Amino acid sequence: MKNIFNNLFSKKNRSRTISFLMVIVAYILIEVIMNTVGMSRLFKSLLVPVCCYIILGLSLNLVVGISGELSLGHAGFMAIGAFTAVCVSGFCAQSIPNDILRLALSVLCGSIVSGIFGFIISVPVLKLSGDYLAIVTLAFGQIIKSLINNVYLGFDSRGMQFSFVTNELKLEGGKMLLSGPMGATDTAKISNFTSGFVLILFTLYVIYSLINSKYGRAIMAARDNRIAAESIGVDISKTKTLAFVISSVLAGMAGALYALNYSTLQPAKFDFNTSILILVYVVFGGLGNINGTIIATTVLYILPELLRSLQDYRMLMYAIVLIVVMQITNSATLKQTLEKTTKRFFKKGEAQ
Repeated sequence: MKNIFNNLFSKKNRSRTISFLMVIVAYILIEVIMNTVGMSRLFKSLLVPVCCYIILGLSLNLVVGISGELSLGHAGFMAIGAFTAVCVSGFCAQSIPNDILRLALSVLCGSIVSGIFGFIISVPVLKLSGDYLAIVTLAFGQIIKSLINNVYLGFDSRGMQFSFVTNELKLEGGKMLLSGPMGATDTAKISNFTSGFVLILFTLYVIYSLINSKYGRAIMAARDNRIAAESIGVDISKTKTLAFVISSVLAGMAGALYALNYSTLQPAKFDFNTSILILVYVVFGGLGNINGTIIATTVLYILPELLRSLQDYRMLMYAIVLIVVMQITNSATLKQTLEKTTKRFFKKGEAQ
């Protein structure tokens, strides 16, 4: 038992173990609360979106924190995954009546299509760096939103029907999947909290597996010192592309889960503000800090709802809380105190 504890909480595996335990304990507590004392309808409605944004925050942290590149187009990958999943789910509604199987297929397709776009955009984009990379990824996100905003897609007995810019579709007893600016309407809500929990665990597994692999070490080496990494044979382009594609796949997966939680979804949701919001979660939790991203995303997504009773002042209070917490977390004294407390805790655990 002692050996298992030492292995789980060793310096190499400590962060991974804490991440998985934190997510599992939170899931169990929420399920117990919902099945005993109950939970308000408002907070139930927040569970799936919180899971989606946790996945988005973790995936963006892979690019911004682990890889060291600034990307502002994450909402674009989320949109690709979301509307791909909506189309797949709507098209397969009759052939695959089981919600779990249809959700799994939709999420898989959404993540694959998003990953393909991530690979395509990574070829020219990752030749840039700094502000130039941020501007190009921002433009990518806006282009994706504008394209989806002009797509009309449906199906009937004749098959798939597609139109761009204007709605010229005349379906014969079929169903519209995408309706331009109106987006997806009448979508079957098949996402749930358990599926979000499973996808968070999958995301953590993928990210920690990458970080602890030779590719992860190469990515971090390129982040810390590009010239030194190149001098020892690290393929900078390959490592950056790997991180970018995996991040886009996870973002598409989160978008698919998010889209299938609502009956209607508009392309306007995936604008520049959404990308900035995800970036705020990452910065608030700490660049490269997986556990911090999970906590920060949860707190910052729920906080505006907790402050809703303040009406006109809630966003002001939200901004003040952000500033105060950022000041506290950047305090060197507080960081040293937390590190000492954590070391003492794990030393006691190892001694027992």
